[in-house]
Amino acid sequence: MDVLPRLTAEQTAERLGVKLETLYAYVARGRLARERTADGSTFDPLEVERFAASRRRRPVPAGRPSEGRPLMVIDTDFALIEDGDLSFRGRPAEELAGEPFETVARWALTGRWDAGARFSSGPGLDAARAVAAALPPAAGDRDRQLVAVTALAAADPLRTSLDPADVAGAAERLVAGMVAALPGGEADERNGAASVSPASLAERLWTTLSASPSRPLGLRALNAALVLLLDHDLAVSTLAARAAASARATPYAVVVAGLGALDSPLHGNASRAAQRLLARVLAGDEPARAVADAVVDGRGPLPGFGQPLYPAGDPRARILLGMLAEDPAAAPVVDAVARVSAVMSDRTGARPNVDLALAALSLASGMRDDAGEVLFATARSVGWIVHAIAEYAERPLRLRPVGRYAGPSA
Repeated sequence: MDVLPRLTAEQTAERLGVKLETLYAYVARGRLARERTADGSTFDPLEVERFAASRRRRPVPAGRPSEGRPLMVIDTDFALIEDGDLSFRGRPAEELAGEPFETVARWALTGRWDAGARFSSGPGLDAARAVAAALPPAAGDRDRQLVAVTALAAADPLRTSLDPADVAGAAERLVAGMVAALPGGEADERNGAASVSPASLAERLWTTLSASPSRPLGLRALNAALVLLLDHDLAVSTLAARAAASARATPYAVVVAGLGALDSPLHGNASRAAQRLLARVLAGDEPARAVADAVVDGRGPLPGFGQPLYPAGDPRARILLGMLAEDPAAAPVVDAVARVSAVMSDRTGARPNVDLALAALSLASGMRDDAGEVLFATARSVGWIVHAIAEYAERPLRLRPVGRYAGPSA
């Protein structure tokens, strides 16, 4: 195998979030190895990943600026992460992953369990499709979803109502519209249709994201991904959505706030980079080489691995990858996941997270490289509105923090 690319001292310090002086202190204490060349010091990217994964944040000494975390503790009543497992209102997420997404979403929004639930978009779908189609060619599907939400809001006569029943109804119409506004989403939706479409949201998403015919096992995994992504404690996008709800933003504006925070390589966009990593291995690259190149090219944690809330491994990844392993059509992708995971486990100890599972699902289903982002945004939009309903019952603007001036004196 070719010699793996190496990180410069500057790249290593940036990856670890430290100054060069701190990096060389790590070297002096034997915590990181380096090679000296005529051009300067270089570092093994996989060793740097292992070291990054092993680091633990230390308490900030008195008098030092705070890193801003945690801002506060916010009571939530839907998702619980405890002992390495995820549950929704006391029910294991793994159990719910086998249920239709719309059934789980309606239960999340209203408390009612409806096994035959189907979501249909409301008025404004033609406008949503028009503004989505008017975006430049470089726009992605999540860009289309973002502008579609604004168009759907403008056409909803009840968009300013914060009554829980009206908000839940808006959530269902909004999520259905986010899917129907995508290219290829016309098949199962009609503007302002009052009837419920017979196709599930998972089936509609497959049609919009993949040119390949759907498979029962593939649809099962796609539906499970939507359920598992519905909510996940107070992720940064959920905090943004909840802050908007604290200011009494409409449900549509709450989703726009969440989508803004989700548009990040460290959050909602990570599955795209993970898909590119897997695609290289599928094309014949050595896993260690693909991983090393991804570390050298990136500016943060390797996409698809590690989740601080799950030290023993992300259960969402375990569930989805387990479903893919049962699908013969996904076998090459599952093998690529195993090979990359073996490299990461041996060299860094990091385990797959949900972004790697989304990347595997997208590749195995013949979907575009931003499909994981679309699944994430579609599912989490319901979760943001679940949080909004809870926040609307709290004191307005309670999530407005107070800044502490740290600039120069006059």
